Amino acid sequence: MGSEDARRTAEGRLHPSAPTGLSGLSGLSGLSGLSGFGNEHASEAVPGALPEGRNSPQRGPLGLYAEQLSGSAFTEPRAHNRRSWLYRIRPSAAHPEFTRTSNGTLRTAPFTQTVPDPNRLRWNPLPEPAPGTDFVAGLWTLGGNGDAAQRTGMAVHLYHANASMDRVFGDADGELLIVPERGGLLLRTEFGLLRAEPGHVALVPRGVRFRVELLDETARGYVCENYGAPFRLPDLGPIGANGLANARDFLAPVAAYEDVEGPVEVVNKFCGNLWSATYDHSPLDVVAWHGTHVPYVYDLRRFNVLGTVSYDHPDPSIFTVLTAPSDTPGLAGVDFVVFAPRWLVGEDTFRPPYFHRNVMSEYMGLIEGAYDAKTAGEGGFVPGGGSLHNMMSAHGPDRETFDRASAAELTPHKVDDGLAFMFETRWPVVLTPHAARADHRQQHYDDVWSGLERHFRPVR
Repeated sequence: MGSEDARRTAEGRLHPSAPTGLSGLSGLSGLSGLSGFGNEHASEAVPGALPEGRNSPQRGPLGLYAEQLSGSAFTEPRAHNRRSWLYRIRPSAAHPEFTRTSNGTLRTAPFTQTVPDPNRLRWNPLPEPAPGTDFVAGLWTLGGNGDAAQRTGMAVHLYHANASMDRVFGDADGELLIVPERGGLLLRTEFGLLRAEPGHVALVPRGVRFRVELLDETARGYVCENYGAPFRLPDLGPIGANGLANARDFLAPVAAYEDVEGPVEVVNKFCGNLWSATYDHSPLDVVAWHGTHVPYVYDLRRFNVLGTVSYDHPDPSIFTVLTAPSDTPGLAGVDFVVFAPRWLVGEDTFRPPYFHRNVMSEYMGLIEGAYDAKTAGEGGFVPGGGSLHNMMSAHGPDRETFDRASAAELTPHKVDDGLAFMFETRWPVVLTPHAARADHRQQHYDDVWSGLERHFRPVR
């Protein structure tokens, strides 16, 4: 980034255009939010920076450059079209040549270096990073599917960082759904500032540039990189007009810009590789913007959980926060599912998730506490860890959970001691070699189902 003087100058010119204090964004000067997922938002950090009545006037307001950022093809249906107009101090085209830089432990589809694995797999949290590891350097790819160049599929990454970014990052391959598990993040984006704490998710669209600053000494969490159609809210069908994630609880940033002269490294992820260029200015210099291709933050505890009030455990699809549809209706490239605090009241019901084999592949992570189908503690399913059950891999509650739930007194019970999530995808998740060989991979995960006894007693 430049000198400390330059940084102070930049932060002194962060101009919010709406009141502060909205959920998830209070506590830092200059933070506020625009409510509503998929809305046509508009914001200006300086009065008069946003043109009226046209997108690209002959002379930009206040001497700014007008630039469109397209997140979809021009001719996609209006309901699915994503684009934003940015009014910036310098156009994005004003940059030197990019050159290849190290990918570290970040990998991209197609994943062809290992054979798809039908076994049930589980990992402990990532080990401590080396000193000075920022968000990008701390990205560790577990696996994925599809082909980023063909805009299909997804990847599962984890991150563990102990330093704020001095550089700026953008991903041309896909959008990033960031799920903090430990330590808060301040995302300085082209559109403004977002604050994401554990229990929140941040969604950064394809191509949007941002910098991640740590709000604590270290930060750890998960990332879903979606190469396909952008995430959207799922249809509600028979549920009706309300429920699950409410659009108004997603907050987009208000305009806030950096006016920084001096060297700034910009890292671009393109077709699986990282490329670097040194700009003579900060690319986070957007003074005003309007559009639909914008980043968001969402508090998972605001998810309106729906479930049975009679019997049986509902399918996990009813916990979907966001979905990225594929070319087959109802079959998602990736779904993001949350297991938020909820009441269990089913009568004559095995209340934890049931045993099942699924045509979809499931990667599950834990943000805090415990998951009601898995035993926590050392060697179990713990915050920061994760499990992978590829398509048709048989899984379900471990033996301890099964025994406890089968004998439990079925009084109303609130599950409020954990927050878990799932990335669910139509294709198998193929591991990276370093995930397959990782020291923190649990070698005896299958043992959690050992000891499930025979209870069958035929009637004679």
